[in-house]
Amino acid sequence: MGLPQNMEGPGGPPRPSVDAGRLWMGGVATAVVAALVAVVGVLVARGLFDVAVLAPDREGVWGDSSTVTLAGLAAVGGLLATGLMHLLLLTTPRPWRFFTWIISLVTVAVAITPLLTGEDAAARIATSVIYLAIGVAIGSLVSSVARSAVSMPRDGRFTR
Repeated sequence: MGLPQNMEGPGGPPRPSVDAGRLWMGGVATAVVAALVAVVGVLVARGLFDVAVLAPDREGVWGDSSTVTLAGLAAVGGLLATGLMHLLLLTTPRPWRFFTWIISLVTVAVAITPLLTGEDAAARIATSVIYLAIGVAIGSLVSSVARSAVSMPRDGRFTR
């Protein structure tokens, strides 16, 4: 009895080939986008809607060092998500499904936290929306980058 064409012996189907360089360069680009989403979110909330997000009103539309901190944390989140996706691609049977669940749950948890504080309602909602936008950007971009960085087995060969 022979093995089906998509099998490589007793270990099961061949694993996808991950172009780590492509994945991580996409992760760096995702980190930049996430940081910019944070900055633009603060600008929109403070400049257009006059909501004191992350800093008192007197700090102007750019806010204070908290804006830079948020942008930095968003960038780190993008890189962590890339690392998570890389790990899942190498170890789990349905990496995109697990990635979507993990990123979605983390995004919801982070977006809910501002709503639990005693700040002004407008500031809580604006901060929550900014966090949600950052999470959606990270999740969608890393997932998309990962798809372009993986060669799936097709007829026993890996192709892009």
